[in-house]
This record gives sequence, C-alpha cells and structure tokens, in this order.
Amino acid sequence: MTDFLKPYSDGVYEGRMRGKFQLYTKNAAPGSIVYGEKIMTDDDGTEYRSWDPKRSKLGALYQKKIRVPLTSGSRVLYLGAANGTTVSHVSDILAESSGVVYAVEFSERPMRDLVMLAEKRNNIIPIFSDATRPELYFPMVEPVDVIFQDVAQANQAAIACKNAAYFLKEGGHLILSIKARSVDVAKNPKKVFAEEIKTLEKNADASFKILKTIDLAPFHVDHMGVIAVKNSKE
Repeated sequence: MTDFLKPYSDGVYEGRMRGKFQLYTKNAAPGSIVYGEKIMTDDDGTEYRSWDPKRSKLGALYQKKIRVPLTSGSRVLYLGAANGTTVSHVSDILAESSGVVYAVEFSERPMRDLVMLAEKRNNIIPIFSDATRPELYFPMVEPVDVIFQDVAQANQAAIACKNAAYFLKEGGHLILSIKARSVDVAKNPKKVFAEEIKTLEKNADASFKILKTIDLAPFHVDHMGVIAVKNSKE
C-alpha cells in the first residue's frame, strides 16, 4: 500500500487530499471511475478511489468516524441504489473478500447506469424493483448481514423493517439514512427522526435496537444516519 494511505476500517483507507482528511476504497474495477472521483495509484499499480461524503450518505458516516458494521465478507442488501455512486464503494469494500451487494433501484434511468456498473463488478447484483415490495425480489436475495437504505419515500423506517423481516439475519445490522424532508417537508426534522426511530424500535415486521444516531450535516442537511441491530424474535 502507498505510504500516503493507511487502513481506516475494513476495506476503507484514509489519507490526505490537499491537506484535508480523505477516505479511499481500493478500486475493484481498475482503470475506471464512477462519478468523477480522484484516483491514487500505489507503486505496484493498485488504484484507490476517493470517497466524496457529499455524494454518499454512507461515505458521510465513515467521514464522521462512525464505526460502520460493514466488512469485506458481508452480504449486503442496498435499498435505493440510484446510479451506483455509493454502491461502487460498497463493491470495492466487498471485493477485498467474498462479499456481495444486492442493489435495488426502482427508476429506469439510474437502473441503466447501475447495470453498466455491475458489468464491470461481479459482486454487484442489480435488481429493478420497488423497495416497498420485498416480496417481489425475495427469490433473488439470500439472507444478508447488512441492509443499507437510502430512499426518498415517506415511510422510510417501515420500509427498512419490512425488508429486514424478509432478508436480514437475526443480529444483522441496519444502516439507515433518514431523509426528514421526504417523510414530511413541513414537520420539524427532529420530530420526524424521533418518529422514525420509534418505528424501528416497535415495528411488528421486525424491530431494532438503536446503536447510534448522528446528524449527517454538513454533508447532508436534514438527514440522520442510524446504525441499528435486528432484535431476535421472542
């Protein structure tokens, strides 16, 4: 590894860019970039991609030095994959071992980008479907260790719980980005966050113990990051 980088978390590296703290992932598709990110190359030719926290809620969590429960061997269900900006970094992390990410997206245009991304990265399985209806992609997804969710819909916590009931192993982790303005544009974000957390803790489909919540500003305004673990069924 280059002398300018050092391990930060499993599959994530830290360094400096223009004198500022910067995170990187090892490029699982050497020679290609996804969203204009900068590349740092080691002496042996290994590429590391800069991770922009302003373009990625998961990147913002890492940037805020939160302990993220994602390892290179994880099975991940990603809800709200969009065109694959963050999915590509998850792919980089998982490529260091045998992990895989099931990437669910409902809009046609970003789905085309996601499919093209998956053609270069064999650990991404793109799924064109609606995250509110996990029964539609149930035959395609194995039990997972981690659910990451970043959707712009009103019932975000309920969507996470419904998917957790189908796919998340007991003791598995949820990494959730709550977008307050997508839930209720007129309500105080703090009130929205409290209501969504209550749903996670009390939902009948699957419930969670909240491990950490953090404001994602200044990278993402009116967004809260949540790390939670799935409760065992009694």
